[in-house]
Formats: sequence, structure tokens, C-alpha cells
Amino acid sequence: MLLKNHLIEVFKQASLENNLLLKENVVLKWVHRFGIDSLNDLLIHSSLQKENQRAEGNQEQISLIDEVHEENQEHISLIDEVHEENQEQIKLELSKTFENIEETKWESYGLETSSSNEISSKNQNSNKINQFTETPKLPLPYIKNLRKWINNDKKAS
Repeated sequence: MLLKNHLIEVFKQASLENNLLLKENVVLKWVHRFGIDSLNDLLIHSSLQKENQRAEGNQEQISLIDEVHEENQEHISLIDEVHEENQEQIKLELSKTFENIEETKWESYGLETSSSNEISSKNQNSNKINQFTETPKLPLPYIKNLRKWINNDKKAS
């Protein structure tokens, strides 16, 4: 049995590597040792082992795929959480921006009102100044009496 198991393993390995020369050598040794009638045992055992290995490999691949799928689900849930947090931050930023816009509107409205008030007060002040400057001027005395008028003015002050 040891020789049969060894030949089956070698045949299987040669099949995986697509080594035709090695496969022929194994078949020749099998036929020489066990006869041509038992050649089906070699082919059946090697094909069953291949199928078993494929099934095991498939199960491993399926389990790896399941693990990757679980990891992907975790990543998706983390991404969703981060997305929700980002949405909340964006909403907060938008509300702050909206508040700032409202404040600047009110401030600019206040500036417009105060500047219009300043302009109107300046107009009123200029009107008052014009009123003072428009007061009738006193006529100057004759030049002969100018010195007397200046001297009298100094005495009065």
C-alpha cells in the first residue's frame, strides 16, 4: 500500500504541474507493478483526491470570502458612521454660516442706518453753520472812524 499511495501522490503532483513525462513514468510503474486492470484505481484515486482538494480549497475560499465580506460590512458601517458625523458637522457649519450672514445683514443695515443718520445730522449741522454765516454783517464804519471803532472794540473785550 505504501507504493500505491506514493505513486498516487506523485501522479497527482504531476497533474497539478502539467508534467506529462512524470505522469507517463508513474503510469508505466503502476501498470508494471499492479497490472493494467488496476490503472483505473490510480486515475480514480487521483481524480477523487483532486476533487477533495478542490472542495477543501473551495471551502477555504468560501470561508475567506465570508471573512472579507464581514470586514467589508464593518468598513461600510464605519464609513456610514463617519458620513453621518460629517453630515452633522456640515449642518452645524451651515447654521453658523447662516447666523453669520444674518448678523452681517443686521450690522450692515445698522451701518446704513447710522451712516444715513450721520449724513442727515451733517446736513443739519451744515444748515446751522450756513445760518450762522448768513447772518447780516454789520457795515464797517468809515475809514475816518475806523481807529476809533477798533479802539472801542478792544476796550469792550
